[in-house]
Amino acid sequence: MDKKTEFKPYIPASKVTPELTVTSIIMGVLLAVIFGAANAYLGLRVGMTVSASIPAAVIAMGVIRVIMKKNSILESNVVQTIGSAGESVAAGAIFTIPALFLWAADDSLGMEKPGILEITLIAMIGGLLGVFFMVPLRNALIVREHGVLPYPEGTACAEVLLAGEEGGSNASTVFAGMGFAALFKFIIDGIKAVPGEVSLRVKGFAGEIGTQIYPAVMSVGYICGFRISSYMFAGGVLSWLVLIPLIVMFGGDAVIYPGNDQTIAQIFEAGGASGIWSNYIRYIGAGALAAGGIISLIKSLPLIVRTFRDALKGMGGGTGNSALRTEQDLNMKIVLGAIAVLTLLIWLIPAVPVNLLGAIIIVVFGFFFATVSSRMVGLVGSSNNPVSGMAIATLLISTLILKATGMTGAVGMTAAISIGSIICIIAAISGDTSQDLKTGYLLGSTPKKQQIGEVIGVLASALAIGGTLYLLDNAWGFGSEELGAPQATLMKMIVEGVMSAELPWGLVFVGAFIAVLIEVMGIPVLPFAIGVYLPVQLNACILVGGIIRLIFDKMKKEENKKKEIVNDGILFCSGMIAGEGLVGILLALLAVFDVADAIDLSEKLNLPEVVVNIGSLVVFGLIILTLLKFSLWKKTKKDSK
Repeated sequence: MDKKTEFKPYIPASKVTPELTVTSIIMGVLLAVIFGAANAYLGLRVGMTVSASIPAAVIAMGVIRVIMKKNSILESNVVQTIGSAGESVAAGAIFTIPALFLWAADDSLGMEKPGILEITLIAMIGGLLGVFFMVPLRNALIVREHGVLPYPEGTACAEVLLAGEEGGSNASTVFAGMGFAALFKFIIDGIKAVPGEVSLRVKGFAGEIGTQIYPAVMSVGYICGFRISSYMFAGGVLSWLVLIPLIVMFGGDAVIYPGNDQTIAQIFEAGGASGIWSNYIRYIGAGALAAGGIISLIKSLPLIVRTFRDALKGMGGGTGNSALRTEQDLNMKIVLGAIAVLTLLIWLIPAVPVNLLGAIIIVVFGFFFATVSSRMVGLVGSSNNPVSGMAIATLLISTLILKATGMTGAVGMTAAISIGSIICIIAAISGDTSQDLKTGYLLGSTPKKQQIGEVIGVLASALAIGGTLYLLDNAWGFGSEELGAPQATLMKMIVEGVMSAELPWGLVFVGAFIAVLIEVMGIPVLPFAIGVYLPVQLNACILVGGIIRLIFDKMKKEENKKKEIVNDGILFCSGMIAGEGLVGILLALLAVFDVADAIDLSEKLNLPEVVVNIGSLVVFGLIILTLLKFSLWKKTKKDSK
């Protein structure tokens, strides 16, 4: 018997309940903007974003079920559908668009920053194409492959919504995480009562170790788990305790490109290990990241080809005009018309100087990567979706084509990044849309209403992302210590490397071969490569969260109790990421309006370094205690009653 006829959703097709309501749209748009801004800040800091679906679903349940006293699971699902779109648009945008800001900061190139309208249009086009490409693919990948493609995040989100009886308690955990993280972030980076980083240096050794104390960074480690966070930390150890000391030891008085005519010793004396990192290690890290992205793409090639072939075969069985509520998609005529209009927009936008044929090629590439992305997240989850690998492949191909057609210099580089941005956002949003549609399929949502919700979420987050990027750039600048923008820096290097021969290719190749070595050893390349690129203090903070998660996973408790503790920790950490991201945006506003210095206590307190470092560790300890309070001890207290 066909899987589709065997499966019965939680809400049957014959039952009609509220879904796309004014309440769900307003709440969803607010969450899309909030989680989009928070993830943009997080991604530019640590090079990773986290899924917003589950925290958005929990908040929706807390408001709709507990506060508004409504029992509407499908309405809550539409809220998380709209809300999670913000995270995906942000992820696709921050991987690429900040490269344009970095070029604009270089006076020798004579480039200007992209306008907010251009950023909005690029994000909107990529996001809408990602949604519309998933309309014909839904039947092929969600319905026909039910039981074959698990879609882990989509299934988990459905389970959270089905366990709605505890919606109020779970929602309070998310809000508590937001509140505590906001408080700690303001203490650390607002009034600057304690430094956000503690480092240890040994005399006579150029290496450096330490940890940041930010709640969002630690939360990333908890959500990703010990395995991924340990790989990132290992990459940081290689950079900061092996490569940097070796460069200083052997470099000495040598002037090595790209050291700006300074000797290695002078760079180290002026900037310490961070000076060596910014001049040399980041190129090694970029090479490792690029190689890791390409390796992940190559490993996925058989699956990619099979996916695309199977999806095209399955598209013939569309259910857009079905009488059953749970099988109604957006009308295909509207979808195809919208794709045609968006293709014309790509051709007409000044930031993407391509002809009509080029725009059609972008859309064809986009559909291919949307199919790949949806299938990949269905099998291995969104966290393993090789979006960066797809973006790297797109950038390499598009830059080579642009250079071959004589489009070089500032115009060619802008075009390459803009094309890469659209493809990257398509891949990110199509993966998110497919997870949301899986949640809806399990619950019995109306696909058409979810697809409209995705469109609303994309439009809301696209309108917000341009202002967010401008705000963060004006406050701290991309590529700075506060906002390293690792993926965007990598994309920038790739385009520059193809367009000119000025990159330190020796360092890039060292990083690439480190990645190959790591792959041969059977270690996941991308988390290790991100660790090589990022400061070791940031990786260490992520590892702390991973260790806490490992302790929870290894506890000798009943499986159900252990699962509740771990899930409460995930919800609290999701709230902490959102809370810190929002305060990060607030602090950016304060910096832009010159208020930040007025509330800065670091110089007024003028405490000895030992004292402020102890203060930082005490604050970090309190952050860890709040996580334990709302996960491990919360359940222990409940169980003891």
